[in-house]
Amino acid sequence: MLVVNPISGAVDKSELIDAATVFADKENLNLVIYNTSGISDSENIKVLYDTYIPKRIIVAGGDGTIKMVAEAMETHDVIIGILPAGSANGLAVDLNLPSTIEENLEIAFHNDFMEIDMISINGKKSIHLSDLGVNAEMIKNYESGSIRGKWGYALQTLSTLIDLDDPFIATITGDFPTIECEARMIVIANSQKYGTGVSINPNGIMDDGKFELVILKNMDLLVLGKIITGNMPLDNNDVEIISTDKAFVITNIPVSFQIDGEYCGTETKLNIEILPKQMKVAIPNPITEII
Repeated sequence: MLVVNPISGAVDKSELIDAATVFADKENLNLVIYNTSGISDSENIKVLYDTYIPKRIIVAGGDGTIKMVAEAMETHDVIIGILPAGSANGLAVDLNLPSTIEENLEIAFHNDFMEIDMISINGKKSIHLSDLGVNAEMIKNYESGSIRGKWGYALQTLSTLIDLDDPFIATITGDFPTIECEARMIVIANSQKYGTGVSINPNGIMDDGKFELVILKNMDLLVLGKIITGNMPLDNNDVEIISTDKAFVITNIPVSFQIDGEYCGTETKLNIEILPKQMKVAIPNPITEII
């Protein structure tokens, strides 16, 4: 089964659909195609699954589409393959998926899989990276802007930093000493990189039963520049990383919040816990060394 988000990433999906159809025909596979509309997609996918019982569901879209399919299939034993086609494809980046359609089709239809964790945040699921603060504010601005893709993200990042609000105060509790600090941004991370390729959580492993809280206490242009160039400032007071399976975050003011690239309004309380091994996802086969 192929689930296509026609509007993700503002990219025409016809080439992807044609390539997937040709690939399936060549492999003698019956391919059922579903185009999302934003209306009853989860329910429609469940009906199609019950009708056809596919072994794999291939998703042509971004992180939001993948998460929607994963949630629809949470009670079923099905492998999800990914054809990256969103504005930012964070999960695909973290899985080291290749850049060509042909290679991704091979992986999505045939390769091995891993069982990755999800994170529950106030009862909502996250498969990748969610955050409070500057980045969520940038996503809010991006969603209301007219330029899509990496240029759109870059422009909104600069605009958001220029209009930066005062930092918020966060109190974070869990099975670790309570933290109370000023922060510009708190990332709830199940993986390492944003879809733009920026590494925010060097410790991220998607199937270890843990998530990381990455607390960015300073987000001036120097620190942001280090992060964008892949040099997380881990050796000073600008960043603190906590690895845990449960945490509670309270902020002194409502703070912009996003889950997997989707703006979710403002929050003052986050109840966070890991959901181990929630989703089977196709991955590149490991390179075996020939001796």
